[in-house]
Amino acid sequence: MNQLLDVLIIGGGPAGLNAALVLGRARKNVMVIDDETPRNWVTRETHGFVTRDGASPREFRKAAKEQIAAYPSVQFVSDTASTVTGTDGDFQVTTVQGGTYQAKKILFAVGKKDLPLDIKGLTEVYGKSAFVCPYCDGWELRDQELVIIVNGAKAFHMAITISGWTSRFTICTNGPDELTDEQREELQQHGVRVLDSPIRSIESSEGMVQHVLLEDDTQISCTGIFFGPKLATGSELPKVIGCEITDAGTVVVDEYGKTTVSGVFSAGDAASEMYQAITAASLGALSAVSINSELNMEAWNKRSKY
Repeated sequence: MNQLLDVLIIGGGPAGLNAALVLGRARKNVMVIDDETPRNWVTRETHGFVTRDGASPREFRKAAKEQIAAYPSVQFVSDTASTVTGTDGDFQVTTVQGGTYQAKKILFAVGKKDLPLDIKGLTEVYGKSAFVCPYCDGWELRDQELVIIVNGAKAFHMAITISGWTSRFTICTNGPDELTDEQREELQQHGVRVLDSPIRSIESSEGMVQHVLLEDDTQISCTGIFFGPKLATGSELPKVIGCEITDAGTVVVDEYGKTTVSGVFSAGDAASEMYQAITAASLGALSAVSINSELNMEAWNKRSKY
């Protein structure tokens, strides 16, 4: 493909799709490269997104693409970006299937990927009765007996958060709790049980958790789990091209989605730790506006009479 695109978006989740919509309406030539294997496909429904509450991730993407189809300057390629080189105004992207593209700006909407958690039985319940975000799935588990698998300051924060949906939960830190004395005391005052024995296994039936078994033989009956995932950036390409990445795998951006590399932007879960579809979509829209403003200013300056 010899055409110089205005924007090449890598990733077709809520962030990439909303960015494509905004840029398409701004009359920009856009290509979205997406391998169609998003992290949230383990879940059955998308929640907290007005007009899309309860839709599956596949339904969400289908509806988005149908709406974006009204803007012919946006194209989609089902592929995986393998290399990104170049500089602001002239980036080159190649794909696993041999595609080659050129673009003035790059938007990484690559999300994050789960790193393995060495907990037997977690894979079987993930997305069915074990989740990572109470804002996304807390309503469905309201007033139920839950196990929260996380430690340290995150455990203390999660206890306060989960208490809005249920008071019936146990924290399993799966090893040293890494809490402060003050945090332990406060959790005890609120009747929150904290167990630090490692988890032997999660027992379930057809994806529905029944109990969590610890190495000290403690068995905790529950109908749902929230756990703290270990994540990495969904693609190595932001790092390869020089973007600053945090220890948590998040691409560093400013308030407009600009990375530390000129002409390169990032949005959604890749550039945030607020893992909600509606947040990702809004960040995609914000980045698209920023990209469009840069492109318009560059074109404006080229057309100057002086």
